[in-house]
Amino acid sequence: MYLSITKVKPLLDYTLELTFENKEVKIFDVKPYLKIGLYKTLEDKNIFKRVKLSYDSIEWPNGIDIDPEILYEKSIMKNNNEKSKRHITTNNIHNLR
Repeated sequence: MYLSITKVKPLLDYTLELTFENKEVKIFDVKPYLKIGLYKTLEDKNIFKRVKLSYDSIEWPNGIDIDPEILYEKSIMKNNNEKSKRHITTNNIHNLR
């Protein structure tokens, strides 16, 4: 069973702030996907920032979506301390997984 997404907010540096039905708020890094197939179109920041909720997940206007299980498993908990903010805004996000 997976958790539905109840809120999505695009952030800088191709990351998304996701709120799940259990009230967890997590950060998902989209950068690793930007070199794969249709996901390349998300490099256009005007498209990327237009992400929206779609059923229990997210979707962009061009129909690209990401499975909610992937979003949950591959994201990191949002933490309000400065150390987490620093990691999220650098390329070190992969080291947190």
